[in-house]
Amino acid sequence: MNDPIAKLKDLVNASKRIVFFGGAGVSTESGIPDFRSQDGLYNQTYKYPPEAIISRDFFFHNPEEFYKFYKDKVLNMVAKPNKAHLALAELERRGKLTAVVTQNIDGLHQAAGSAKVLELHGSVMRNYCLSCRRQYSAQHVADADGVPVCSCGGIIKPDVVLYQESLDSDILNESIAYIERADLMIVGGTSLTVNPAASLLNFFKGKSLVIINKTKTPGDRSASLVINESIGLVLDAIL
Repeated sequence: MNDPIAKLKDLVNASKRIVFFGGAGVSTESGIPDFRSQDGLYNQTYKYPPEAIISRDFFFHNPEEFYKFYKDKVLNMVAKPNKAHLALAELERRGKLTAVVTQNIDGLHQAAGSAKVLELHGSVMRNYCLSCRRQYSAQHVADADGVPVCSCGGIIKPDVVLYQESLDSDILNESIAYIERADLMIVGGTSLTVNPAASLLNFFKGKSLVIINKTKTPGDRSASLVINESIGLVLDAIL
């Protein structure tokens, strides 16, 4: 394993515009479950299928059951940034990393100190009233009894992209712009099976594509370097 990490370190040292694209595997090392792995949320038994619960229709038709699942399995107020988050923030401070593009909604990149974070699927840290658009914190939602309600009486919705909702076009376009300008793209903790996020790799025009994931991905054949290891271990080692 030393050789791949040494190669990655050389690539990082030679690069000036690195973009990191990450998925759920980045946060599992902080104790946040993913969806598709053997122990993921999709492979557990609930009253309703998890993929149905986190849909727009379910939220509006059954907010009570949505929030039971959301508070129990999605909203995590105790998770802390892990070695991967901290290493990426350090690379940004060193002037190497220009942006983190993430599919995660937990806010751990910002908690670690990253400044330029493009959240494709939104964030549990932002919440708003559907009626008056007043903003609320994640803690307010966590502390609410049942469905969180605004002072105006409207239902509060997490600012996350649910099934049946589209990605924010501004965030998506900005992510593409950073990826197009990158000289090194590091992909970590993602199976690269969920579109449109996975298709962002098609916009990379730089010299080296690195994929760090515990299992194989569809992008491996296009990568300059593939490391099947813990993302936190690898990123921490190159520092």
